[in-house]
Amino acid sequence: MLYVYLNGETIAREQARVSVLDRGFIFGDAVYEVIPVYDGLPFLWDEHMRRLERSIAAIGLCNPYPANQWLGIVQRLIARNGGGDQSVYIQVTRGVAEREHALSEPIEPTVLVMSRPLIAHAAEPVAAVTDTDTRWQMCDVKATALLANVLLRQRAAARGAYEAILVRDGFVTEGAASNVFVVNDGLVRTPPCSHRILPGVTRALVLELLRTHAVPCVEQEIAAPDLQRADEIWLTSSTREILPVATLDGQAVGPVCPGSLWTRVVALYAGYKAQCSGAVARDAARGTAGSGSA
Repeated sequence: MLYVYLNGETIAREQARVSVLDRGFIFGDAVYEVIPVYDGLPFLWDEHMRRLERSIAAIGLCNPYPANQWLGIVQRLIARNGGGDQSVYIQVTRGVAEREHALSEPIEPTVLVMSRPLIAHAAEPVAAVTDTDTRWQMCDVKATALLANVLLRQRAAARGAYEAILVRDGFVTEGAASNVFVVNDGLVRTPPCSHRILPGVTRALVLELLRTHAVPCVEQEIAAPDLQRADEIWLTSSTREILPVATLDGQAVGPVCPGSLWTRVVALYAGYKAQCSGAVARDAARGTAGSGSA
């Protein structure tokens, strides 16, 4: 049995209920965050919390809890659901009110936290397709209104692909549920942060690792034709980490997949995770708190 936290209570997931008038249900008036957990420890906790805080502020809400209270809620839920490797989902909606687009006064937000076992997926090469980016103009906000993303991902699946790599005005933005990296002649590129893409936590860590280890990389606009000339293409996300793209629109990507730079960055990423786990273990031995964040 899995448990969830809902508005101050920890209850069995099957018993959790939200009003049909909740604006998250009616309008998608809500934001969310997904955090991977390894060996019971939230990974990159501070970074995920900063992004959640930005999303909450972007839709005009006040953060319902301070950071230490969020951490306590999540840690208790992880333990209640058996520890180990999990995926934590946090959602904050504007709350319950009569169905009106605009509200005359603030209402109490709905807060949901749930977790489930994090299924380990082998980092095997995947197929991707290109598609037109039909999403709204505030993709930097992690909003729950994901209908466009769902439809894009469904269209990709219908074409036998894992992910849709999105193009807007002739330039790559991101995947339907991932950030995109492109490698050409040893240079790693990813689109710069803007309202067109979600500032991925894994994306930021990959850039940090590349720069720390002197791998040439740049945040730069990527023209759609550059995808066809790429030596390597990677997809990054919090729960799938770094995936190599083997085919794009049915054509092979690069001379070999996975490529040599992907192999290197995955090793660097694994080393960073191990380093974080070791730091948390040392903090625990000294009797201090640690969250698995660097």
